[in-house]
Amino acid sequence: MTKREWSAGETDVLARAIVRAPSVHNIQPWRLELPDGEAKLFERADLTLPHHDPDDRDRSISCGAAAANLEIAARVLSLRPRLWLLPDGPDSDLVARLSVEGPGRPHENDLHRYTAIARRHSYRQPFAGPKLSSEDVADLAAEASGDDVHVRPLVGDEDVDALAELLDYAGAVLKNDQGYQRELAIWTIRDERSRSHGVGLASGALPSTSLPWAGLVRVRTALPDRAVLARRLAEETVLVFATGEDGRLAHVRAGMVMQQVWLGAVRRGLVAAVQTQPLHLSEARRRFADRLSLDAYPQVLMRVGRPSGEVPTSPHRRPSELFAPPE
Repeated sequence: MTKREWSAGETDVLARAIVRAPSVHNIQPWRLELPDGEAKLFERADLTLPHHDPDDRDRSISCGAAAANLEIAARVLSLRPRLWLLPDGPDSDLVARLSVEGPGRPHENDLHRYTAIARRHSYRQPFAGPKLSSEDVADLAAEASGDDVHVRPLVGDEDVDALAELLDYAGAVLKNDQGYQRELAIWTIRDERSRSHGVGLASGALPSTSLPWAGLVRVRTALPDRAVLARRLAEETVLVFATGEDGRLAHVRAGMVMQQVWLGAVRRGLVAAVQTQPLHLSEARRRFADRLSLDAYPQVLMRVGRPSGEVPTSPHRRPSELFAPPE
């Protein structure tokens, strides 16, 4: 490790990259420390979603996305970083430790990914144009690094029907889950607040009558029959991120790969949104994996396509808030 102090400019670059990472319900569950020569990303256990994310799986996936941004930002600063995940063990709140091993030169892909960080937003509206070609999907899957996270596109009638079954079941369960609906309402904020710094889901980014394939299911969400849902799913591109293990390290790695693919989509002029809530229904998750013949644990669903309108923005914490200890 090369002992060095972080300059104010470097600190700002790292912090801004982290606050723009995607997170479950946009709770932004992370904290940053910058000792000499290192960057330490911590998971904030005080930010919980007991109804949506009872096992804190999504929170760890979110921190994995932030770790991906941290590593990209370090490379763009012409540094040669080395990243350790859960260096103090799976029960520690230290998610990632990044050390600086010396100067480096960013690859072209690092620069593309870095510029995509600020342009990445969740897009829960209908897509425009035809679904992505098989070549487009292959290019996106190639953005993933690491053999322990598998990126599987859903293709063919069997795959689509398996997803329709999952979303149909989950939609009915979540629509009638009062605890889940109350929690979702708490984290949904008015548009006038979303223009400033903060956390939560901007209400303007959530379609008023979104079908369950487009994201969050609320009380007023229209639930079509499964055949209609399958027809609509067949017109879109959906990726499944799965891991061979189902522990916290696997969740963090899934978040890193999810973010790599998402940034790859943005640099190609595409938009995306992820879903995880159906995968928290354990029996439905197991059946979904069985129907796809997945010898792995599905962690994230991502729909990818071309925008049909303006891409909505979400609020973010101020970079300075990353360094404050949790209250």
